Amino acid sequence: PQDITKVFSYFESRGGEYIKAYFFGLQYYLKRYLSTPITKDDIKETQEYAKEHQVPFFKEGWEYIIDQFGGRLPIRIRAVKEGSLIPVNNALFTIENTDNKSYWLVGYLETLLLKVWSPLTCATKIYNMKKIIEHYYKETADSMQGLDLALHNFGDRGSSSVESASINGVAHLTQFLGTDNFASL
Repeated sequence: PQDITKVFSYFESRGGEYIKAYFFGLQYYLKRYLSTPITKDDIKETQEYAKEHQVPFFKEGWEYIIDQFGGRLPIRIRAVKEGSLIPVNNALFTIENTDNKSYWLVGYLETLLLKVWSPLTCATKIYNMKKIIEHYYKETADSMQGLDLALHNFGDRGSSSVESASINGVAHLTQFLGTDNFASL
């Protein structure tokens, strides 16, 4: 619609194997991709890629962000604390534009920030695996010594990229210390 000025998106775990999600991974994407201002060179490079692949590119919108905000994105992201265990069907983070002319930006960022699914899913799975291992430690072991090393991460070997190995390896490290995944260290 032509009169749109605000867009608000949210991210939630809608359920699945577990009733709670271990929220993890957003800080990485914020720091890695959204902490550096957009530049004219960024716009030029992206416009060339878009043209080459016949993808629409809103050059004027990006130039407006440089002109009005020095390349900093006029958005607000609110999130639960990383490492929180949150019941499913609750918002884990929200994204909204803070400038009426930049409503379109939320959709672009939503695509990037949905990458949080991977580390969140890994952290949730590892958290629940640790609870199972801890249960059997209590039943069968004389002490809890070694629990933090009870599940070792060899995930670097089968990952799709160094970046995915790194972020998912760090998700593993939220619960266990053992890893052969040096990218995560």
